[in-house]
Amino acid sequence: MDAVTQFKQALGNYPTGVTVVTAQDADGNPIGMTVNSFASVSIDPLLILWSIDKNAFYYDAFTNATTFNVNILAADQGDLCMLFASRVDDRFGKCEWHPGQNGVAVLKDTASQLECTVYNTVDAGDHMILIGEVTSIHNEDKEPLLYHKRLFGKIPDAFYQQS
Repeated sequence: MDAVTQFKQALGNYPTGVTVVTAQDADGNPIGMTVNSFASVSIDPLLILWSIDKNAFYYDAFTNATTFNVNILAADQGDLCMLFASRVDDRFGKCEWHPGQNGVAVLKDTASQLECTVYNTVDAGDHMILIGEVTSIHNEDKEPLLYHKRLFGKIPDAFYQQS
């Protein structure tokens, strides 16, 4: 097995949450894509990061945007995950959303939304890391959508039991 296959297999063993990151293109149109490369960076200031493949369709639009939003998907939003992972035209015409305080799309009924301004970008191999400073936060009491070994699902009830 080659190193790339082993690397993908190893990372597939690490469950992650699923987000849809949204921004606006140069013409002010909403854009969005499913992302699981999302993490917290700092508390002071409030910083998060996500990464985008340099070959991604929306690479230029995202790397030129000054604001973006991270929509953390709820366990029942597998359809949104697949919609924004696809090449479907007019993704935003197929879901409910509204402009956030920063004017960028916020998806309806997500577990959380983080509105961000671009804080920094870091060139990292075949990806660009976008670091955002969180300017607005909205949370709902919902279970998150998880991604593990190329499957989507929710946290099993046993996870919540404490000894």
